Amino acid sequence: MLSKRVVACLDVRDGKLAKSVKFVDTRDIGDPVEKAKEYYVDGLDELVFYDITASSDKRNIMLDVVEDVANQVFIPLSVGGGIRSVSDATDLRLAGAEKINVNSAAVQRPELISECATAIGNQNVVLSMDVLSVPASAEIPSGYEIVINGGRKAMGIDALEWARRGEDLGAGELVVNSIDADGTKAGYEIKLTAMIADAVRIPVIASGGAGLPEHLYDVLTDGKADAALVASMVHYGEYKVSELKNNLHERGLKIRMSW
Repeated sequence: MLSKRVVACLDVRDGKLAKSVKFVDTRDIGDPVEKAKEYYVDGLDELVFYDITASSDKRNIMLDVVEDVANQVFIPLSVGGGIRSVSDATDLRLAGAEKINVNSAAVQRPELISECATAIGNQNVVLSMDVLSVPASAEIPSGYEIVINGGRKAMGIDALEWARRGEDLGAGELVVNSIDADGTKAGYEIKLTAMIADAVRIPVIASGGAGLPEHLYDVLTDGKADAALVASMVHYGEYKVSELKNNLHERGLKIRMSW
């Protein structure tokens, strides 16, 4: 059995660490470079960096910030926001990213996933999915819809079907982010995560809603996720990464420990 992972997410806006609730009321809360180093030293498994306004602003990601973060951490660094081409992905790899996250541009042009997978390898291409709960319909039979541009534009695409297609196109991993749970600290969207994990063969990272250590345990077991992404609960100092990993280890999950 592969070890379960704890992944911290740095949402960055204008070079500053930011946090929102359900993709609105975004506030600046600190320095992403300092936080990256803090979490790395405390035993984090992986770091995800999102330039959260690059897609909506139709600009490229801030490579200088990516480079600064990459110089502070020696764990897998996954970067997303505004990636529209293989050239963008290559620039990020040169800046220090191990993996690249595609989201909005991939929904609008799915071939981007296969192009990036061919250029840098499937294992380095992550498909991030921002998902909103909606009434089930003929168009959205799962009851979960794909939304792009930082939660601003609903696409009429069923999340379950998009996950399967993303895998077929060459994505090596999925980040499943529940907009409804984002920033609430009330727990992950277990039903959504488990449904997608059952439908694909690639690793699934659960995102949105972590507030207590038991939330991570629940999504890594009942939610069938391979990794749990955290943000608010560590950004605000409520828990340390090491505390979360120790809790999971003590509850019997296979976790990479630093001791």
